[in-house]
Amino acid sequence: MESILIAAGAENVRKTLSGLLRPFAPRILHTAATGSEARRMMSENGYTLLIVNAPLPDEPGIELTVQAAAALSGAILLIKAEQYPAAAAEAEPEGVLVLQKPLSRESFERAVRIACGQLSRLSALQNENRRLKDKIEEIRLTDRAKWLLIQFQGLSEPEAHRYIEKRAMDLRVPKITVAREVIRRYENR
Repeated sequence: MESILIAAGAENVRKTLSGLLRPFAPRILHTAATGSEARRMMSENGYTLLIVNAPLPDEPGIELTVQAAAALSGAILLIKAEQYPAAAAEAEPEGVLVLQKPLSRESFERAVRIACGQLSRLSALQNENRRLKDKIEEIRLTDRAKWLLIQFQGLSEPEAHRYIEKRAMDLRVPKITVAREVIRRYENR
């Protein structure tokens, strides 16, 4: 777990939750006493997990956890038993783990492990998505460069493809770099 933010109105709750998180060895562990302070800290630091002990002094905390989950962070909401059904109905569809208070150490640790697992899978999907977008961009630019070579140099499609590959190997640069060079050279003609 990279970084965790705990939002709780009471100092003793912030200390207790911080102690429960020590086995997870977060690199960064910060606390906030109010929802507005937590929002400010989230915008400045981009935490991977937000834990809210609801209600906070300035807000219920449900919207804060939903906002964190929408920003691709993990979010755990600790809420009183009588408020649990409404909070769970609102927050769980948005990806927030909602736990009833009082809660046991085991259920809290399990929720943190589940959140960590979800974040790990989400991060892997984001990386794969980014890699695929980069590959699509490379293919798109390479095709554009090939058609410019065909148009202005009179090359065939295989010759244009070979030109881009050979130039990339000769210069020891990625094909996308050569494709951009070709596009800059011929696009404004």
